[in-house]
Amino acid sequence: MNFLQNENLTIKVKTRGAELCSIIDNKTGLEYIWEGDPAFWGKHAPILFPIVGKLKNDTYFFNGNEYKMTQHGLARDLDFELSVSTSSSLQFTLKSSAETKKIYPFDFKLDVVFTLNQYILSVTSCVTNTGADEMYFSIGYHPAFKIPLSEQESYDDYSLEFNEVENLKRWNVEGGLIGNEGSQILNQEQKIPLTRKLFEQDAIVLKRLASDEINIKSSIGNHGVTFRFKDFPYFGIWSKTGADFVCLEPWQGIADKVDTNQNLTEKEGIIKLFANEQFQCGYSVLVF
Repeated sequence: MNFLQNENLTIKVKTRGAELCSIIDNKTGLEYIWEGDPAFWGKHAPILFPIVGKLKNDTYFFNGNEYKMTQHGLARDLDFELSVSTSSSLQFTLKSSAETKKIYPFDFKLDVVFTLNQYILSVTSCVTNTGADEMYFSIGYHPAFKIPLSEQESYDDYSLEFNEVENLKRWNVEGGLIGNEGSQILNQEQKIPLTRKLFEQDAIVLKRLASDEINIKSSIGNHGVTFRFKDFPYFGIWSKTGADFVCLEPWQGIADKVDTNQNLTEKEGIIKLFANEQFQCGYSVLVF
């Protein structure tokens, strides 16, 4: 386990998957990240790379070859190297290997940096194409925030508040794949009340948000989270039915569509990097 600490917060990050697993307020003792109870969902905040979501039949094709990859890709299940450590930041690095190239035939380097500043944790990723040819990838984040934050509150006391007025569809999810239709979830509105029933039909999948900030707020309590992200074309919101968390998931990429041809280069949301090019994205969490 790897730690970052200042007078306000203590952060814990696992080497496996460079996965954030704890944000504790040192003064109140509040934990803001889901504990990863395997009875519901044994993760905390996996990094999704080099795909986001599910592939049809866990399969994609590239250059005429067939490859198998499970949901959300390989990075979350691999050990990163702690490559840089300072008093306020941790950098983790994952590099392609003979093993990764069996399921993902590209040379890459993935750096993930966690930076702590007062009550804000920033997470930034940099993908580098270390090969001679073009590479194709998606990347996303999947942090699970603990709610309710106190025993006096219930799940239904919380809502997600967007910083811009939104007019958004919730895209259908069919067996983990994205359908061709959706239903209105926000109609010139800024708030989604959280309920246990909200996720009975799987994740809420959104496209092209106007907002770059979502607040997790309680109607009766004073504590919550401000989640900031920028320039992500896709966004997921998810919880496991009955579990005390909500995931806020900014995505650079999306699960396969139900009618996909499974060609990686034609996959919706896929990013292309030329040799030696880099791609950066990230998010920040302010707890209160």
